[in-house]
Amino acid sequence: MILWVPERGLCVPLPAGILGQMGPRDPFPLLSLVLKCFLAFPEVLASPESDGGWLTSQHATLLEEDSCTVERRDATLTYAQFIEQYAFSRPVILQGITNNTEFQACCTKEKLLTRFGDHLVRLSTANTYSYRKVDLPFQDYVDQLLEPQDQASLGSETLYFFGDNNFTEWGPLFQKYRPPPFRLPGTTAAYSFGIAGSGSGVPFHWHGPGYSEVIFGRKRWFLYPPEKTPEFHPNKTTLSWLLDTYPFLPPWERPVECTIHPGEVLYFPDRWWHATLNLDTSVFISTFLG
Repeated sequence: MILWVPERGLCVPLPAGILGQMGPRDPFPLLSLVLKCFLAFPEVLASPESDGGWLTSQHATLLEEDSCTVERRDATLTYAQFIEQYAFSRPVILQGITNNTEFQACCTKEKLLTRFGDHLVRLSTANTYSYRKVDLPFQDYVDQLLEPQDQASLGSETLYFFGDNNFTEWGPLFQKYRPPPFRLPGTTAAYSFGIAGSGSGVPFHWHGPGYSEVIFGRKRWFLYPPEKTPEFHPNKTTLSWLLDTYPFLPPWERPVECTIHPGEVLYFPDRWWHATLNLDTSVFISTFLG
Protein backbone atom coordinates (compact mmCIF):
# COMPACT_ATOMS: atom_id res chain seq x y z
CA MET A 1 0.00 0.00 0.00
CA ILE A 2 1.23 3.52 -0.82
CA LEU A 3 0.57 6.83 0.96
CA TRP A 4 0.74 9.87 -1.32
CA VAL A 5 2.15 12.99 0.33
CA PRO A 6 1.39 15.88 -2.04
CA GLU A 7 3.16 18.53 0.07
CA ARG A 8 6.40 16.61 -0.30
CA GLY A 9 5.80 15.22 -3.78
CA LEU A 10 6.46 11.70 -2.53
CA CYS A 11 4.86 8.27 -2.43
CA VAL A 12 5.62 6.49 0.83
CA PRO A 13 5.39 2.67 0.95
CA LEU A 14 3.51 1.50 4.02
CA PRO A 15 4.63 -1.57 5.95
CA ALA A 16 1.95 -4.23 6.15
CA GLY A 17 2.12 -4.13 9.94
CA ILE A 18 0.65 -0.64 10.05
CA LEU A 19 -2.69 -1.87 8.72
CA GLY A 20 -2.77 -4.56 11.37
CA GLN A 21 -2.42 -1.94 14.10
CA MET A 22 -5.72 -0.27 13.27
CA GLY A 23 -8.12 -3.00 14.38
CA PRO A 24 -11.36 -4.16 12.78
CA ARG A 25 -13.57 -1.83 14.83
CA ASP A 26 -11.87 1.37 13.85
CA PRO A 27 -14.61 3.60 12.35
CA PHE A 28 -12.01 6.07 11.11
CA PRO A 29 -9.30 3.85 9.59
CA LEU A 30 -7.85 6.63 7.46
CA LEU A 31 -7.38 8.89 10.50
CA SER A 32 -5.54 6.18 12.42
CA LEU A 33 -3.52 5.20 9.37
CA VAL A 34 -2.33 8.72 8.62
CA LEU A 35 -1.50 9.44 12.28
CA LYS A 36 0.55 6.26 12.54
CA CYS A 37 2.32 6.96 9.25
CA PHE A 38 3.19 10.52 10.26
CA LEU A 39 4.99 9.08 13.26
CA ALA A 40 6.54 6.22 11.30
CA PHE A 41 8.19 8.49 8.71
CA PRO A 42 9.12 11.73 10.49
CA GLU A 43 12.01 12.56 8.21
CA VAL A 44 9.77 12.32 5.12
CA LEU A 45 6.73 14.15 6.46
CA ALA A 46 8.49 16.93 8.33
CA SER A 47 7.28 20.43 7.63
CA PRO A 48 9.58 22.11 5.10
CA GLU A 49 9.26 25.51 6.82
CA SER A 50 11.73 26.80 9.37
CA ASP A 51 10.31 27.30 12.83
CA GLY A 52 12.82 29.06 15.00
CA GLY A 53 15.34 26.30 14.38
CA TRP A 54 13.27 23.80 16.37
CA LEU A 55 12.55 21.49 13.45
CA THR A 56 15.03 18.62 13.17
CA SER A 57 15.48 15.49 11.05
CA GLN A 58 13.59 13.63 13.79
CA HIS A 59 10.65 16.02 13.62
CA ALA A 60 7.18 14.67 12.87
CA THR A 61 4.06 16.70 12.24
CA LEU A 62 0.53 15.65 13.15
CA LEU A 63 -2.86 16.54 11.77
CA GLU A 64 -5.14 19.32 12.91
CA GLU A 65 -8.81 18.66 13.59
CA ASP A 66 -11.31 18.58 10.72
CA SER A 67 -13.22 21.55 12.10
CA CYS A 68 -12.34 23.96 14.90
CA THR A 69 -15.20 24.27 17.39
CA VAL A 70 -13.72 27.10 19.46
CA GLU A 71 -14.78 30.58 18.40
CA ARG A 72 -12.05 32.93 17.17
CA ARG A 73 -12.26 36.66 17.97
CA ASP A 74 -10.03 39.44 16.69
CA ALA A 75 -8.70 42.59 18.32
CA THR A 76 -12.09 44.31 18.11
CA LEU A 77 -13.25 42.24 21.09
CA THR A 78 -13.71 44.53 24.08
CA TYR A 79 -13.01 43.70 27.71
CA ALA A 80 -16.72 43.99 28.51
CA GLN A 81 -17.56 41.50 25.74
CA PHE A 82 -14.87 39.11 26.94
CA ILE A 83 -16.23 39.14 30.50
CA GLU A 84 -19.85 38.79 29.41
CA GLN A 85 -19.44 36.16 26.68
CA TYR A 86 -16.42 34.02 27.60
CA ALA A 87 -14.68 34.63 30.94
CA PHE A 88 -16.93 32.36 33.01
CA SER A 89 -18.63 30.23 30.37
CA ARG A 90 -16.61 29.01 27.37
CA PRO A 91 -13.18 29.01 25.69
CA VAL A 92 -12.23 31.48 22.99
CA ILE A 93 -9.22 32.00 20.72
CA LEU A 94 -7.97 35.58 20.58
CA GLN A 95 -6.21 36.78 17.43
CA GLY A 96 -4.14 39.92 17.05
CA ILE A 97 -4.67 40.95 20.66
CA THR A 98 -0.98 40.74 21.57
CA ASN A 99 2.25 41.30 19.65
CA ASN A 100 5.02 38.98 20.82
CA THR A 101 7.40 39.18 17.87
CA GLU A 102 10.19 40.37 20.21
CA PHE A 103 9.59 37.49 22.61
CA GLN A 104 9.46 35.05 19.69
CA ALA A 105 12.81 36.33 18.42
CA CYS A 106 14.29 35.54 21.85
CA CYS A 107 12.91 31.98 21.77
CA THR A 108 14.71 30.55 18.76
CA LYS A 109 16.61 27.35 19.42
CA GLU A 110 19.98 29.04 18.96
CA LYS A 111 19.25 31.90 21.35
CA LEU A 112 17.70 29.80 24.10
CA LEU A 113 20.54 27.28 24.02
CA THR A 114 23.13 30.05 24.08
CA ARG A 115 21.47 31.72 27.03
CA PHE A 116 20.17 28.77 29.05
CA GLY A 117 21.94 25.67 27.70
CA ASP A 118 23.88 24.95 30.90
CA HIS A 119 21.00 25.89 33.22
CA LEU A 120 18.99 23.18 34.96
CA VAL A 121 15.34 22.85 33.97
CA ARG A 122 12.79 20.86 35.95
CA LEU A 123 10.89 18.26 33.92
CA SER A 124 7.55 16.72 34.87
CA THR A 125 5.97 13.46 33.79
CA ALA A 126 3.13 13.94 31.31
CA ASN A 127 0.32 12.26 33.24
CA THR A 128 -2.76 13.60 34.99
CA TYR A 129 -2.36 13.01 38.71
CA SER A 130 1.20 11.88 39.50
CA TYR A 131 4.08 14.15 38.65
CA ARG A 132 7.64 12.94 39.02
CA LYS A 133 10.21 15.73 38.80
CA VAL A 134 13.61 15.43 37.13
CA ASP A 135 16.26 18.16 36.90
CA LEU A 136 18.37 18.19 33.73
CA PRO A 137 20.52 20.75 31.90
CA PHE A 138 18.46 22.47 29.23
CA GLN A 139 21.01 21.46 26.57
CA ASP A 140 20.61 17.77 27.51
CA TYR A 141 16.82 18.05 27.41
CA VAL A 142 16.94 19.48 23.88
CA ASP A 143 19.54 16.97 22.66
CA GLN A 144 18.14 13.82 24.30
CA LEU A 145 14.43 14.20 25.05
CA LEU A 146 12.99 16.67 22.55
CA GLU A 147 11.79 13.93 20.21
CA PRO A 148 8.47 12.82 18.72
CA GLN A 149 6.27 11.08 21.28
CA ASP A 150 6.71 7.30 21.46
CA GLN A 151 3.23 5.83 21.02
CA ALA A 152 4.02 2.98 23.41
CA SER A 153 5.24 5.18 26.29
CA LEU A 154 3.00 5.93 29.25
CA GLY A 155 2.58 9.43 30.60
CA SER A 156 4.62 8.48 33.67
CA GLU A 157 7.51 7.58 31.33
CA THR A 158 7.36 10.81 29.34
CA LEU A 159 9.33 13.81 30.64
CA TYR A 160 7.98 17.19 29.65
CA PHE A 161 9.38 20.71 30.11
CA PHE A 162 6.53 22.98 31.13
CA GLY A 163 6.30 25.19 34.18
CA ASP A 164 8.48 24.90 37.28
CA ASN A 165 10.54 27.69 35.73
CA ASN A 166 13.31 29.29 37.75
CA PHE A 167 12.13 32.90 37.62
CA THR A 168 15.47 34.22 38.81
CA GLU A 169 17.12 32.75 35.72
CA TRP A 170 14.24 32.96 33.22
CA GLY A 171 12.72 36.19 34.50
CA PRO A 172 14.55 38.51 32.05
CA LEU A 173 13.17 36.44 29.16
CA PHE A 174 9.62 36.58 30.53
CA GLN A 175 9.87 40.36 30.78
CA LYS A 176 9.84 40.38 26.97
CA TYR A 177 6.47 38.59 26.91
CA ARG A 178 3.28 40.60 26.40
CA PRO A 179 0.36 38.73 28.02
CA PRO A 180 -3.26 39.11 26.93
CA PRO A 181 -4.70 42.35 28.35
CA PHE A 182 -7.91 40.84 29.76
CA ARG A 183 -7.78 39.99 33.46
CA LEU A 184 -10.39 38.39 35.66
CA PRO A 185 -11.36 40.41 38.74
CA GLY A 186 -9.46 39.35 41.85
CA THR A 187 -6.81 37.29 40.04
CA THR A 188 -3.08 37.65 39.45
CA ALA A 189 -1.07 36.21 36.56
CA ALA A 190 1.65 33.54 36.72
CA TYR A 191 3.64 32.32 33.72
CA SER A 192 4.53 28.74 32.75
CA PHE A 193 6.94 28.35 29.83
CA GLY A 194 7.62 25.14 27.96
CA ILE A 195 9.16 23.39 24.96
CA ALA A 196 8.14 19.92 23.82
CA GLY A 197 8.41 17.54 20.88
CA SER A 198 5.71 16.64 18.38
CA GLY A 199 3.11 14.20 19.66
CA SER A 200 3.78 15.20 23.26
CA GLY A 201 1.25 16.83 25.53
CA VAL A 202 -0.60 16.57 28.82
CA PRO A 203 -3.68 14.32 29.22
CA PHE A 204 -7.00 15.57 30.58
CA HIS A 205 -6.90 17.63 33.78
CA TRP A 206 -8.43 20.83 35.11
CA HIS A 207 -7.45 23.84 37.20
CA GLY A 208 -8.17 27.55 37.32
CA PRO A 209 -8.63 29.83 34.29
CA GLY A 210 -5.83 30.95 32.03
CA TYR A 211 -4.39 31.66 28.62
CA SER A 212 -2.10 29.61 26.38
CA GLU A 213 -0.05 31.08 23.54
CA VAL A 214 2.10 29.21 21.01
CA ILE A 215 5.37 30.95 20.14
CA PHE A 216 6.62 28.34 17.65
CA GLY A 217 4.80 25.27 16.34
CA ARG A 218 1.14 24.29 16.80
CA LYS A 219 -0.78 22.99 19.79
CA ARG A 220 -4.07 21.11 19.51
CA TRP A 221 -6.54 21.46 22.37
CA PHE A 222 -9.37 19.18 23.52
CA LEU A 223 -11.76 20.68 26.08
CA TYR A 224 -14.86 19.64 28.05
CA PRO A 225 -17.00 21.78 30.39
CA PRO A 226 -16.69 21.09 34.14
CA GLU A 227 -19.87 19.01 34.30
CA LYS A 228 -18.75 16.62 31.54
CA THR A 229 -15.87 14.38 32.65
CA PRO A 230 -14.06 12.99 29.59
CA GLU A 231 -13.30 9.31 29.04
CA PHE A 232 -9.55 8.91 29.48
CA HIS A 233 -6.84 7.00 31.34
CA PRO A 234 -4.81 9.35 33.59
CA ASN A 235 -1.53 7.59 32.81
CA LYS A 236 -1.88 7.40 29.04
CA THR A 237 -0.62 10.14 26.75
CA THR A 238 -2.85 12.45 24.75
CA LEU A 239 -1.50 10.85 21.58
CA SER A 240 -2.60 7.44 22.81
CA TRP A 241 -6.05 8.83 23.63
CA LEU A 242 -6.31 10.42 20.17
CA LEU A 243 -5.48 7.12 18.46
CA ASP A 244 -7.34 4.69 20.72
CA THR A 245 -10.34 6.54 22.20
CA TYR A 246 -11.14 9.63 20.15
CA PRO A 247 -12.14 7.75 16.94
CA PHE A 248 -14.83 5.79 18.82
CA LEU A 249 -16.50 8.76 20.50
CA PRO A 250 -20.05 9.46 19.25
CA PRO A 251 -20.60 13.03 18.05
CA TRP A 252 -22.29 14.10 21.29
CA GLU A 253 -19.28 12.90 23.31
CA ARG A 254 -16.68 14.75 21.25
CA PRO A 255 -14.70 17.53 22.94
CA VAL A 256 -14.62 21.16 22.00
CA GLU A 257 -11.38 21.31 20.04
CA CYS A 258 -9.08 23.51 18.01
CA THR A 259 -5.44 24.04 17.08
CA ILE A 260 -3.71 27.30 17.95
CA HIS A 261 -0.87 28.76 15.90
CA PRO A 262 1.78 31.41 16.65
CA GLY A 263 0.10 34.73 17.35
CA GLU A 264 -3.07 33.11 18.70
CA VAL A 265 -4.05 32.88 22.38
CA LEU A 266 -6.50 30.35 23.77
CA TYR A 267 -8.49 31.32 26.87
CA PHE A 268 -9.94 28.49 28.99
CA PRO A 269 -12.36 29.16 31.88
CA ASP A 270 -12.13 27.86 35.43
CA ARG A 271 -12.37 24.07 35.92
CA TRP A 272 -12.69 23.21 32.24
CA TRP A 273 -11.20 19.80 31.46
CA HIS A 274 -8.49 20.03 28.81
CA ALA A 275 -5.80 17.94 27.14
CA THR A 276 -3.09 19.20 24.82
CA LEU A 277 -1.16 17.73 21.89
CA ASN A 278 1.84 19.43 20.30
CA LEU A 279 1.52 18.88 16.56
CA ASP A 280 5.06 20.10 15.95
CA THR A 281 8.08 20.70 18.13
CA SER A 282 6.51 23.61 20.00
CA VAL A 283 7.52 26.53 22.18
CA PHE A 284 4.63 27.85 24.30
CA ILE A 285 3.71 29.91 27.33
CA SER A 286 0.65 29.91 29.57
CA THR A 287 -0.65 32.70 31.79
CA PHE A 288 -2.51 31.19 34.75
CA LEU A 289 -4.98 33.43 36.53
CA GLY A 290 -5.02 32.54 40.21
